[in-house]
Amino acid sequence: MKVLVDTNIVMDVLLKRAPFYKDSFSIFQLSDSGSISGVLASISVTNAFYILRKAGKSRGDVYLDLDDISGIFKIAPVSDTTISAALALRWNDFEDAVQFVSAKESNADFIITRNKADYKSPDIPCMTPTELIAYFRENE
Repeated sequence: MKVLVDTNIVMDVLLKRAPFYKDSFSIFQLSDSGSISGVLASISVTNAFYILRKAGKSRGDVYLDLDDISGIFKIAPVSDTTISAALALRWNDFEDAVQFVSAKESNADFIITRNKADYKSPDIPCMTPTELIAYFRENE
């Protein structure tokens, strides 16, 4: 199963945000073990760098965090066609549109997010980390 992991899940883990950390970290573990194929849109990595620095993490620590996640998740490129397709969607949140198109281009089965309402297309189902964990256990 291939899943695109939304930036908010990455931030839940890297900032240890309660009460979301535990289930979001489980997504990292499932991807790291190869139980799922986790994908991040490349903009999630750049956004994570910015958010972590704004949160007060040192540059060195941020680079270590991003080194770690790049070993856990495949990074999907964002190309000119990705941007064009995201622009054509005209969604309120452009970052979500780019991640959605990245998920489509990566042939993701699901998008893992805490904000399912942000993804307004039935093309790729969305699940929260909690829902994915339950789905994974039911379909092992």
